[in-house]
Amino acid sequence: MAEAEALQVITTVDDRDKAHELARALVEARLAACAQVVGPIRSYYWWQGRLEEAEEWLLQLKTRPELYDELEAALRARHPYTVPEILAFPVARGHAGYLEWLRRETQPDADGDGGRARP
Repeated sequence: MAEAEALQVITTVDDRDKAHELARALVEARLAACAQVVGPIRSYYWWQGRLEEAEEWLLQLKTRPELYDELEAALRARHPYTVPEILAFPVARGHAGYLEWLRRETQPDADGDGGRARP
């Protein structure tokens, strides 16, 4: 199987403003070409032996596979959760024009400063 051309990375946070702050910071840093904030959503999960229910916002991030480690590190550094959900899904196929745009917008020099801005 060929390596994925792109990844969709998801995470959730419990605050709308934090979701937008993360989305903006990761796109500005060129770690993601696109970030979408979806929500509010209702989540149910086990945490510390209890069934929890929470209102959350879902972030969907589009990036290149080689940027995953840097993207995850940036998310973990800014994420409000002790154990954040950070999952990456390979994009098996996609519109060629979109995938080219994604690659172009996640290049270190895409913004003309010669390097990736840090979130």
